[in-house]
Amino acid sequence: MEKALILNIQRYSIHDGGGIRTLIFFKGCPLRCPWCSNPESQSFSPELMRRESLCIQCSSVSCRSCEKDPSFCPTMALEQAGKEYTIEELIYEIKKDILFYDCTEGGVTLSGGEPLCQGKFAIALLKQLEYLGIDTAIETSGFCSWDILDRVSDHLDRVLFDLKIMCPEKASRILHGDRNIILDNFKRLVHKGIHVIPRIPLIPGYTMDIENIEEIIMFTKDLAVKEVHLLPFHQYGSTKYKSIGKAYALEDLSPPSPEDLHRIKICFEQAGFKVIVGGL
Repeated sequence: MEKALILNIQRYSIHDGGGIRTLIFFKGCPLRCPWCSNPESQSFSPELMRRESLCIQCSSVSCRSCEKDPSFCPTMALEQAGKEYTIEELIYEIKKDILFYDCTEGGVTLSGGEPLCQGKFAIALLKQLEYLGIDTAIETSGFCSWDILDRVSDHLDRVLFDLKIMCPEKASRILHGDRNIILDNFKRLVHKGIHVIPRIPLIPGYTMDIENIEEIIMFTKDLAVKEVHLLPFHQYGSTKYKSIGKAYALEDLSPPSPEDLHRIKICFEQAGFKVIVGGL
């Protein structure tokens, strides 16, 4: 029985595809964005997260007994990031929220990590959701093979597609990804007639310079894209890095100012785009 490594099932989301949605976070991502707010989603293996702020040092053997089974931790300071699910197990969880989808025109969004890295499973899951009449969306970096993305898109109502760094050299050095693959996949989806919504993370020093913004505007406008989502940088996931033993490079980076957000929003609006700050 095929399984996928799932990081989290998040209910009642209102910013990831329209209406009230259930987000299925797949574990594993080929990119290494320095601002990633879910660093525990990057590895393709389960990881142990340890929150020092919750630890009461109740064991003289450094929590070794609980590390074997984090559920024994009395303060929930230990948590395993990543659990295998079958299609049937996910559908069982998703069905709990169908009433909310019906009332709000919501549905299910596959997120991550990068859900397309477990593409075969994602296709099978989306087929089941399609059969149940549930609205579907995906959040993707677009850094994957076209074959997988093409097949997945056949079962999606919309694609929330990240556009980050347009300079090929910077994309390779900072994100560890090939910009050309990402942009080619974006074009192919649009030409296929898929409802694609570009999402631009606004990260000071990385994606917010005027050259990068202008390149995104020209690229998407040439494809007759009408709507963009701007996602301002935040520090909400910064503490997760320490919990999995990773260094966080952007600890001292401040979120963009209201003035900078307004400036970029105006740039897109003047180019004819409908702009949503923060997503649907």
